[in-house]
Amino acid sequence: MKKFFGILFAVLLLASCSPFALVNSETYNDANLAQYKTFRIVSPADGDLPPGMEMVTYYNIAAAIREQMLERGFTEDPTSPMLINIGLTVHREIETQPAVPPGIPPYPGPYYNGYYPYFMYPRYNYWQNYYSNAQVITGIYKEGVLTMDFVNIDTKVPLYSASVATILNGNGQPQFRNLSGIAEAVQTLFSRFPVPLLPQYRTK
Repeated sequence: MKKFFGILFAVLLLASCSPFALVNSETYNDANLAQYKTFRIVSPADGDLPPGMEMVTYYNIAAAIREQMLERGFTEDPTSPMLINIGLTVHREIETQPAVPPGIPPYPGPYYNGYYPYFMYPRYNYWQNYYSNAQVITGIYKEGVLTMDFVNIDTKVPLYSASVATILNGNGQPQFRNLSGIAEAVQTLFSRFPVPLLPQYRTK
């Protein structure tokens, strides 16, 4: 029943005027993210950019995530155990390159037409296939999905994951390829984040 309402919620969001829909928001291992005071965002030095993602897109997405975290009282620290990993699926650009290496069980979470988000830091380094309580939603969004994972990189324990879906614009690119689209997409990613905004950043 819980999964049904989650899917229904995603469908209703897609029917609204916003080009973005939150299709996944899950906390794992009973993680209390408020206990973490610092964070760090995956960088190209940790892995590879997903196919179709340019450096400017990465920096803009990272900046939008950073803003959301700072507004929740976290401090960015390159030595933080809490790593925020970024994944991207753009079907037209990776349809011949599956994101899951051969022999690795499929990951839970949203995917498009059999393809999972391609993560900058390889997800199989920390994501075990027994995390099976995540929603798997197919056929709801049309072309693209942006996903972020929170993981305790020291212990390889997943903490939280969220995904936002979008359609392509008239140029055949996802809406999160421009600054305003990225800001709205990341705001949607954090819309059900378990740590709220600090009072001074909340809208009345």
